[in-house]
Amino acid sequence: MRAHLGDQLVIESPATGATRRDGEIIGLHHEDGTPPYDVRWSDSGEITLVFPGPDAHIQHLRPGPPGSPHESPGTTGEGENRSAPPPSGGAASPGDFGGWVAAERRRRGLSREVTAARARMAPEYLARLEQCPTAPALGTVVRLADALGTSVSALYDAGVDLPPGQGHALLHPRLRDLAPEECRALLSTHGVGRVTVSTPDGHPAVVPVNYDVIDGAIVFRTAPESVTASVVDEEVAFEVDRVDEALSVGWSVLAVGRASIVTEPGAVRRLVQYAHATPWAGGERAMWVSIRPRSLTGRRIEPADQ
Repeated sequence: MRAHLGDQLVIESPATGATRRDGEIIGLHHEDGTPPYDVRWSDSGEITLVFPGPDAHIQHLRPGPPGSPHESPGTTGEGENRSAPPPSGGAASPGDFGGWVAAERRRRGLSREVTAARARMAPEYLARLEQCPTAPALGTVVRLADALGTSVSALYDAGVDLPPGQGHALLHPRLRDLAPEECRALLSTHGVGRVTVSTPDGHPAVVPVNYDVIDGAIVFRTAPESVTASVVDEEVAFEVDRVDEALSVGWSVLAVGRASIVTEPGAVRRLVQYAHATPWAGGERAMWVSIRPRSLTGRRIEPADQ
C-alpha cells in the first residue's frame, strides 16, 4: 500500500464492502508512501495515526491512466463517472471554501479539468472540493492556490468573515515563551493592536487601535472624547498577535505600562513626522497617547521539531 498527501484512506466492511469510514491522508511517515499515515477522518475531523489493516484501501486523488496506481477515483476503466457531484453554482457565501474555489476558477476562465490537472488531482475530486464548505488538508490547498495563481492565505481567507484560529491544530505543536527582544521585534513599527480600557460605566473593554512604535513607545491617535482617551494616566495592557491559518502557527505579544498623553510640541511634531499608521476609523484624532512598556511578554506556537 502506497499513498500521497491528499489521497483518501477508505475502510470498508469485510462482509458488505460498504464504506465504514474514510479520511484524508495529511501526513506521511515514509518517503515511499507506505504506512503508517496521519489521517483526518471525514466524520469527526479528528486526526489519528493509522496503520491500515486488510479492510482498508487507498483512493488516489491524482489523475492517471486507467489501471495505474494513480487512476482517478470515482471512474471506471472506461472513464465512466460514478460519483462526481454536480458543479458548484451561485455565489459563494462567507466561510464556503469550495464555493470560493469554484468562483475563483470561473473568474479566471479555467475549466475544472484544466484546474485539476494543474493541481495534480482528479477532476472528480476537485468537483467534490467545490461542494465542500471547509478547507481540505494544507497540501491540497497549496496545490489549488498554485493552480489558480493565488496564495494559500487568499484561498483560506477569501470571503470568510470568521475569527482566525478555526483551522486544525498542528499534530505536534510547541508553545514557547518569547524573550523581550523578540517581543520588541514582533511589535515592529506599526499595525493594529488592542488596548484595555475602562468604559464610562466602569466596565472593562478591549479596543483595537492603529498604532506605531516610535522611540520604544507604543503610540496611537485618538479623540479627547473617545473611550480610548480614558486610558491616560492608567496602567494598561496592549496586545498584538498574528495567526497563520495555513500553517497553524502564530504568536502574541503583551505590553504592560502606563499610558500618557503627549502634549509637548516638539514630541508631537516628531510623532507626526515618523508615524506610519493612520486611524482607520477616520475623523479628527489629534490626541496622541503613548504607552511605554515596563514589561513585554509573548508566546509563539510552532512545530515541535522546528
